[in-house]
Amino acid sequence: MPYDFDQVPNRHDTDSLKWQRYGAALPLWVADMDFVSPEPVLAALHERVAHGVFGYGAPPDELTETIGARLVDLYGWTVAPEQIVYLPGLVCGLNVACRAVGEPGDAVLVQTPVYPPFLSAPTNQDRRLIAAELTAEARDGRLYYRFDDAAFAAAISPRTRLFILCHPHNPVGRTFDTEELQRLAAMCERHDLTICSDEIHCDLLLDGRRHVPLATLAPEIAQRCITLMAPSKTFNIAGLGASFAIIQNPELRRQFKQAMRGIVPDANILGLNAALAAYRHGGDWLRELLVYLAANRDYVVEYVARYLPGIRATLPEATYLAWLDCREAGLPGNPHQFFLNHAGVALNDGATFGPGGAGFARLNFGCPRALLAEGLERMRAALAER
Repeated sequence: MPYDFDQVPNRHDTDSLKWQRYGAALPLWVADMDFVSPEPVLAALHERVAHGVFGYGAPPDELTETIGARLVDLYGWTVAPEQIVYLPGLVCGLNVACRAVGEPGDAVLVQTPVYPPFLSAPTNQDRRLIAAELTAEARDGRLYYRFDDAAFAAAISPRTRLFILCHPHNPVGRTFDTEELQRLAAMCERHDLTICSDEIHCDLLLDGRRHVPLATLAPEIAQRCITLMAPSKTFNIAGLGASFAIIQNPELRRQFKQAMRGIVPDANILGLNAALAAYRHGGDWLRELLVYLAANRDYVVEYVARYLPGIRATLPEATYLAWLDCREAGLPGNPHQFFLNHAGVALNDGATFGPGGAGFARLNFGCPRALLAEGLERMRAALAER
C-alpha cells in the first residue's frame, strides 16, 4: 500500500523535544522524523494499551527470535539469543561500553566530526577521549569523507582500550565499504582494541546500498565487537526507548552486563512491543520511506548547490542527515545561530560534533517535502539579506 509521507503531522503540544526547544523556529535538527510510524506499530501499541496493565515486563521471546532471523536474512549473521542484550536506548549503550572496557584513565578513540554522545560518553565514565578526524575532500563540488589511516594510527596511545565506530556515520552520511571496514578492524586487532560499533542507522541506506555489520567481517573481529542496533531511527519510534547490543564474546558480554547492573533500567514494554511489530510488519513502509528519503536528499543537495552560496553539502549515502559546510558563506558567528536568528530554522550546531565540526551545521531531511522546502527557502532568504 502507498504511504503518504507528504502528510505533515501536527507535533505542537505533543511534548516533542524537536518542536519545543526552539519555539517558533522550524526544527530541522534532532534526529527523529516528522512521519507517522507504520500502521502495524500503531496497532500493536493500541492493543497493548488496551490490555490496561503496565507492570514490569521482559523482552518477548518472539522479539529475540525475530531479531535473530532478521540478522540472518539481511547479513547472513547467526546470533544466539543469549548474545542479544536489551537496552533502553543507544546512548545508554555507548556509556555502558565505555564503563565496561578498560579502567578509569584509559582512553577511548572516536572519529570526528561525530554524534555528540560519542564525545561525552568516555568522560562520563572517567575515560579519556581521543579524536581522530575523518578526512574531508571535495568531489564534484560536494563534501566527501573518508577514513584516515595515518590519523587513526597516530591517535592510538598505550592506554587506548576502546574504539567507538559510527557506522553508518552521523553526521557525514558515509556508509563505510567492506575494504574500509577491514582496514579499521585490522588496526583495532593490531592494537588490541575493543570496538563498539553504533549501527543504529543501518536500515537507512539509500540508493540500494547494503549494510555490512563490522562483526560479520571475521569471527576474530566479532569477538572484540559490541554492536549497537535499534528500530528507533528506522521506524520513528525513538521516544519509546528500546534498543539492543549484540555481544558474541562471553567475557565481553559479562563485563557489559556487569557495567549495566543497578544503573540501567529495563527496556520499555511499549517500546519492545513496537519493535516487534516494526521488525515483523514494517518492511513495506520502510521500502517506501527509503525512496522518499533519497528524493529529499537529492532535493537538499541540489538546492544547496544552486541557491545557498558559499555552502557545500555532503551527498549522504545513508541516514536522513545532511552535513553542511558553511565556512565560506561569510556568516557572522556559527551557522546554527545565524540560521536560527535570521531564518527561523533550527539546525544542529556543527561545533558540538567535535574537531572538524566548527563552521558546519547538520540538517535533518526526514520530514515532509513541504517542511523541507520551507526551511531551505528561509535559509536562502537569510543569506540574501545578510
